[in-house]
Amino acid sequence: MIIVLIITGLIMNKTQIGRHIYAVGGNTQAALFSGINVQKVKFFVHAYSGLMAGLAGVVLASRMYSGQPTAGDGAEMDAIAAVVVGGTSMAGGSGKIGGTIIGGLIIGVLNNGLNLMNVNSFWQYVVKGAVILLAVYIDFLRNKKSK
Repeated sequence: MIIVLIITGLIMNKTQIGRHIYAVGGNTQAALFSGINVQKVKFFVHAYSGLMAGLAGVVLASRMYSGQPTAGDGAEMDAIAAVVVGGTSMAGGSGKIGGTIIGGLIIGVLNNGLNLMNVNSFWQYVVKGAVILLAVYIDFLRNKKSK
């Protein structure tokens, strides 16, 4: 995980494609007008996302000692919650890898705490949804204040 974080951090903070990713995420039209090949950037982002999803699948299968087609059900909600809680704007164009890691740790602690308290899995989704809504609302207020 540390190696993947370092590589992703270097790509996002030290390379031209990383700056282009932030530009396309912030405003696709402006990025296009500034000469950025938006299709190439989107292709890279989707390919890298697919690579990371494949790596996550291999790690999950190795932890379970088998391949279960339903093993990752519900993981997308945790991923979205971790990213939003970590400070990445749902409007795009801002966010850091470190914030996503902190968001992942917060969601992991929340999941573990809810499991230890024997909260029904349906109510766990409600709690995570409320956390996402709260984080999006805080992001909305922050963006409104900065404008």
